[in-house]
Amino acid sequence: MRPPPTSQSLCGLGRSEIQATLLILPKELTPIAAPSAEPYKEIMDRSSPSPLILPHPSSSALSGLTGFSGNDINRMAHLRGDEEALNRAYDASKRRALVMADDRPLLRYEAGALSCYFGRHELLELATLMSINMDRAEDAVFLGADAQGAPLFAFDAKPRDISTSPFEFIGGVEGQKLGASHFYLGELRPLADHKLLPRSELAVLSEAKSLLNWHRRHGFCAQCGAATHARQGGWRRDCMSCEASHFPRTDPVVIMLAYQNDLCLMGRQPRFPVGMYSALAGFLEPGETIEEAVRREIMEEAGVRIGRVDYIASQPWPFPSSLMIGCFAHALSMDIHIDKTELEDARWFSRDEVKRILAGEHQELISPRPTAIAHSLMQQWCMLAP
Repeated sequence: MRPPPTSQSLCGLGRSEIQATLLILPKELTPIAAPSAEPYKEIMDRSSPSPLILPHPSSSALSGLTGFSGNDINRMAHLRGDEEALNRAYDASKRRALVMADDRPLLRYEAGALSCYFGRHELLELATLMSINMDRAEDAVFLGADAQGAPLFAFDAKPRDISTSPFEFIGGVEGQKLGASHFYLGELRPLADHKLLPRSELAVLSEAKSLLNWHRRHGFCAQCGAATHARQGGWRRDCMSCEASHFPRTDPVVIMLAYQNDLCLMGRQPRFPVGMYSALAGFLEPGETIEEAVRREIMEEAGVRIGRVDYIASQPWPFPSSLMIGCFAHALSMDIHIDKTELEDARWFSRDEVKRILAGEHQELISPRPTAIAHSLMQQWCMLAP
């Protein structure tokens, strides 16, 4: 598909601003001539309406309200390369652990309260039920320290041959009870949806899940195929054969509501629950700005041309390890041409209709889960002045 015009001419820069930018170049350099604004006149004229009036909370605050945000631990990155310091942290009496098994969090459930943290003795007890490598600091990922200064490590576990039984947590969320213990296997998304753990614990579980998943997927070097070994407190894997170093990756995803006046564009994929529509989304590709990715994705999936793009908020999404970049996108066209390989349907929704969907008052349609940034974008758009 033909790529969109350059991002510089589409980010609100007028001809005079471009020329002013060129004036600060050193005289010995020959500046590249400013591009003619004529080919983009329609976009520049129509894609820069009055600035969006974002209600409180501001965009930066909104990121802190999305699901799996609110990670308040001190990551203490300066200790990752200090083997002695890591060993001291690992041996500390107040060390706490998070444990994942096949991407599912292990939980303690006592007196109607859930926690994802295990002390040293609780971890030893859990190790009688799960296979956990915990002989050395290198067997775990150093996450940092909590507000009380307790070192936090994440462990990957595998279930032993023990009996499990279905169990219903508070709020109807299901999990699995491990034998006769007070330990349980849960699912991260339902736990977050029903707010069964504090926001800070869900955020740290998100970090642990993404990192442990990365370790399981990168046991071998992408450069030569030899085995890799964890280093830097679990924040790097080194190949002893070709000496390549590999680092945890986060995949950026743009997710956006296209709008024009009192209408916004949403679509649904075949895998969505019946009646659910959501913001369009797609991975940011190499060589793209956020704005270019937003325009490309909407054009590819729905055939709608986009001008102005406004960043709204971001969200860590540990499935397995993405950063959702939420945006509003001003539509320059209204006709929809759906790519059926991407979407089952897409259409324009009025602000009142979106409000009814969010309130659960629509007879046929439902919103994305509250922990998804798509839900936050829909809420924020409904709060804007029409």
